[in-house]
Amino acid sequence: MTNRLLQRKQMVVDVIHPGLANVSKIEMREKLAKVFKSETDLVFPFGFRTQFGGGRSTGFVLVYDSMESAKKFEPKYRLARQGLVEIKRIARKQRKERKNRNKKLHGTEKAKGKKAKKSND
Repeated sequence: MTNRLLQRKQMVVDVIHPGLANVSKIEMREKLAKVFKSETDLVFPFGFRTQFGGGRSTGFVLVYDSMESAKKFEPKYRLARQGLVEIKRIARKQRKERKNRNKKLHGTEKAKGKKAKKSND
């Protein structure tokens, strides 16, 4: 089905793979790109579930018209899976330390990140 508002084709895909546990998303992207005459970077397969007993998987595929529309509409985590966007991660300990420092601040100081000053008057 084509979705002109989001500039993509979207579909549910059934993959038959006898003798294999599952099919890699890289292989699937290459074959679907060939079928839809697109680049492999514009094909986003996700949500695949293997049927009980194996041999068949069902999932969802989005094929975007351009890289700009893919970057605009696709969630950041899916772009990161394909290596199109780098997600910067802050260490858990740093997040907790920042949270506890912000507990001591009031109002707009939290957004600025300034240290609370005590007056000795």
